[in-house]
Amino acid sequence: MSNTSGWSSGNVPSPQTVVAGRSTRAYNVDVNLDIGNILRDWPYEPDKISARLIQGADGQEKIQVRLDLGLLQMETTGRPDGTRPFGVDSLLDYYERRLQQYRAEYGTDEGFELDESECELLRAEGVMYYHRYLAEFVLEHFDAVMRDTRRNLRLMDFCGAYAKEESDRQALEQYRSYVLMMYTRARALRAFRENRPRAALAAIRRGIAQIREARRKMGDLSDDMHAHSGEIEILRAMEKELARQLPVAPEDQLRAELSRAVKEERYEDAASIRDKLRELTGEAIPPRD
Repeated sequence: MSNTSGWSSGNVPSPQTVVAGRSTRAYNVDVNLDIGNILRDWPYEPDKISARLIQGADGQEKIQVRLDLGLLQMETTGRPDGTRPFGVDSLLDYYERRLQQYRAEYGTDEGFELDESECELLRAEGVMYYHRYLAEFVLEHFDAVMRDTRRNLRLMDFCGAYAKEESDRQALEQYRSYVLMMYTRARALRAFRENRPRAALAAIRRGIAQIREARRKMGDLSDDMHAHSGEIEILRAMEKELARQLPVAPEDQLRAELSRAVKEERYEDAASIRDKLRELTGEAIPPRD
């Protein structure tokens, strides 16, 4: 999903925005639709995702992202554009419910399919969540990033299982590693913020394993695939940085103190440290020459 063009072949406007043969001047002329002042107060910064939270006219928080020619505004929950297609939270939810109904009627999901237009609409919806989880990451809303990346991984699984055309089944798989990376980063950073550095490291290592498996399924069978996977490289760097910040285990700290005491010929101190190590580990620590 780092390249949004892979998600959709075009923008899919909602029915509310399509008014054939009419100008926007048909709307209430007393309402000033010019957003120039907003853009001037929030300059665009190239090569940076600029995101912020604002309070909408409805009293609810919105996410805004500054673009070169304007801005995006998204809801913080539900579908980012605030619509409810077919009365449900998203198109993915709608088609998942259709699948449940199909199973209830036929006792199987065999024969349930998504046609090309349905897959295209689902991919376009996925782009909305992609934009939102990037903004959520910048805002350090890590739970929300995890929610939206999990949702797009669910979309990939759904299209991969039920798209009629092979091209639609495979269209999103090229982005799986990226989405897994974003999910992993959010999960690890949330754990680290909660003062759980070892859980953060475990999340990173689990994410690397998941990406490696995803790449194998895509045909990358090399033993050293992390050498040419940008996603794994990012997680490896994050793993290294977190490892440096891990507190030293008491046993390791005592062993380091023992080594210094022996080196400096402080034998009484060394004996005392050995006693502490024996109490901590239950093992006798032999004297070293």
